[in-house]
Amino acid sequence: MARALYSLILILATPLILLRLLWRARRQPEYLKHLGERWGHYETPVDGPFIWVHAVSVGETRAAQPLIEALRNAWPDHRILLTGMTPTGREAALTVYGDQVVTAYLPYDQSVAVDRFFRHFSPAFGVLMETEIWPNLLATAKRRGVPVVLANARLSVRSARGYGRVPALARPAFSALAAVAAQTPADAGRLAALGAPGVTVCGNIKFDVTPAPEKVALGEQWRGAIGRRPVWLAASTREGEEALILEAWKQIGVPGALLILVPRHPQRFDEVAEMLRTAAVTFRRRSDALPTPETAVWLGDSMGEMAAYYSCADLAFIGGSLLPLGGQNLIEAAACGCPVLVGPHTFNFLKATEDAIAAGAALRVGDAAALGEAVRELLNDAPRLSAMRAATLTFANAHRGATARTLALIRSVVKSSV
Repeated sequence: MARALYSLILILATPLILLRLLWRARRQPEYLKHLGERWGHYETPVDGPFIWVHAVSVGETRAAQPLIEALRNAWPDHRILLTGMTPTGREAALTVYGDQVVTAYLPYDQSVAVDRFFRHFSPAFGVLMETEIWPNLLATAKRRGVPVVLANARLSVRSARGYGRVPALARPAFSALAAVAAQTPADAGRLAALGAPGVTVCGNIKFDVTPAPEKVALGEQWRGAIGRRPVWLAASTREGEEALILEAWKQIGVPGALLILVPRHPQRFDEVAEMLRTAAVTFRRRSDALPTPETAVWLGDSMGEMAAYYSCADLAFIGGSLLPLGGQNLIEAAACGCPVLVGPHTFNFLKATEDAIAAGAALRVGDAAALGEAVRELLNDAPRLSAMRAATLTFANAHRGATARTLALIRSVVKSSV
């Protein structure tokens, strides 16, 4: 009954969904491409068999790389169908995987649409990355005998509380999973409490992502062009944070320091550029040119180059954590050997952040003023910064192995379907 009501609401919401797509297309026209796929209408030829992996957007798409490679090696006669929900995620899939995968949008969670999805692709089994729980999708997969594993699974206290408010809808969805590979024991406990079966702590697959050598080389090339200037990076910043970061930057007082500012969402690149202009900050855009000695801020308006930015910087602040947005992941920074600063709000990646702080690879600051002070102190303390850099690499290497554990769990539950 609960799922029937949920399905009815989704159908009635179709005009609002279309309006939202039109609204988002003002900044990203790509939202209006492949529109039929969002309701389960596909033109992609079926030349499977397929293993289906769902990664909702850019971060999950890139994080899935080691697992997708492991799945391709384990089932070489199957193709990987990689679904997502955003144009930037789809673009990232093409950049990272090229023609090694088939890309498509996963349809909205309407019963008819997801049924069309399964009829078209007939995947042998599915892997959902991180926290993608859709009642109709999982019910249809179970009815069709398609095992679905939730991999690299994380569930915050806030999200668990939200699911707990609708047990009649959430519990059947979680129980329809074949197994769950959780990132941490805390995640595992919350997922099991909601009815997920076969919950196993496998760790975080993102630790197994190796920075692309060509991106690391690009960052080193940038660093050579920048010279001996101190460089700090504000990575994956969110709306409202850039103004705070600029205030912190003004207080640093380190001669010649360069700030590399990389907003998380590409649709905000122009907005942040205008903010820098209004603030009379001397800046250049990555898409235009390298920074000159007079450049105070280099605006990172590019996609897929975060490893290059980390490899170029002496120190990185991880965005989404100054404001109560939950923070972004610091694992890629650690893999690149870049010391990390985070704000007070890191509930989206709490375990990885706390482990990094305990390992000496990261430092937490309470607000923008404290961020500026920490940047100033670290850029003026080469031995301390060097020790943090060594700690980041040690921290990253110590947490590898989640991909192999996740693959073993997947093998244990999909034997009869492939």
